Amino acid sequence: MSLTSRLGIDVPVVLGPFGGLSSIDLTAAVSTAGGLGSYGLYGFDGDRIRATATELRARTDRPFALNLWLPHREAGEHDPAAFDRGEFDRAVEGMAELYAEAGVRPPEWPVAPLPRFDEQLEAALDARPAALSFVFGVPSRNVVEEAHRRGIVVIGAATTVDEARAQEAGGVDAVVASGAEAAGHRSSFLLESERSLVGGLSLIPQVVDAVGIPVIAAGGIADRRGVAAAFALGASAVQAGTVFLATAQSAAPAIHRERIRAALATDTVLTRAMSGRVARGLPNRAVRSIEQSGAGATFPLQNILTGVFRRAAQAQGDRPELLSLWMGQSAGLSRFDDAADVFAELAAGVPDGR
Repeated sequence: MSLTSRLGIDVPVVLGPFGGLSSIDLTAAVSTAGGLGSYGLYGFDGDRIRATATELRARTDRPFALNLWLPHREAGEHDPAAFDRGEFDRAVEGMAELYAEAGVRPPEWPVAPLPRFDEQLEAALDARPAALSFVFGVPSRNVVEEAHRRGIVVIGAATTVDEARAQEAGGVDAVVASGAEAAGHRSSFLLESERSLVGGLSLIPQVVDAVGIPVIAAGGIADRRGVAAAFALGASAVQAGTVFLATAQSAAPAIHRERIRAALATDTVLTRAMSGRVARGLPNRAVRSIEQSGAGATFPLQNILTGVFRRAAQAQGDRPELLSLWMGQSAGLSRFDDAADVFAELAAGVPDGR
């Protein structure tokens, strides 16, 4: 059975899950159009996950995916006792000007942890989406088996061939091969992100050759040409993010969407400044200030600390210098304001019979 049939979708086009910029409108729009809309659940507790799934089902009767970040080896992700007070103090002091610029008080100690993964997982499984996708590792066999018992397709993510092999060995049903061109956080987990920067043109066919499960191509896919290329390289489906992030249905602020359309491939950078993990986006005052001062903390503490001024900047509207301007290297190919138009353009690149 093809991946498209197994997911119950009409077109092998997947919406990239955005860790903090997912929206009900965009996810539902892609699913309703015949693709697989995805919603990122980073930072959501169980109640919010259940409410999100309920809201999605009220907006579309088509399949959708939910996405979770697996607990990482870096300390402190779900345990406040593991946060380092000295690291907290140094980072907050180093970002004092950014808090002041946003007009907010610096965060205070202690820092609240992220919701526990077990709570997130239970809620996501209870929601019974068509697919559960995971980043930053391989879901355990127990998780995969429980998802399958509930009729849920499991999708992993890889930035190298070895990671794709690990996903297949773990029992996932499909793997996203994410090229270095992709926006946002690198989902690397076997090697450091800086050592896992393989471009899509190289990564996709090597992953296709290395595994027997369907490969979903991601990174730099923004129009029918990118879709056609991905299928020519052996992919079974494509995943697009930035081009959808630039639409009116996305949760990105208007200024972020404008910057996406204006960006050149050479404008984006890889940085740990805003979250503590390597991610691709547009450099701005916040990124440069943190990198120059060395004020950045490790993930997830850095993400929590920058979130204080990032949320304020988003609420204030026209404050792009304090936002996380995530976007991939094909950002400038984003030409449509409506998600339906983006989907139609991508679908036009899918070969007949796929």
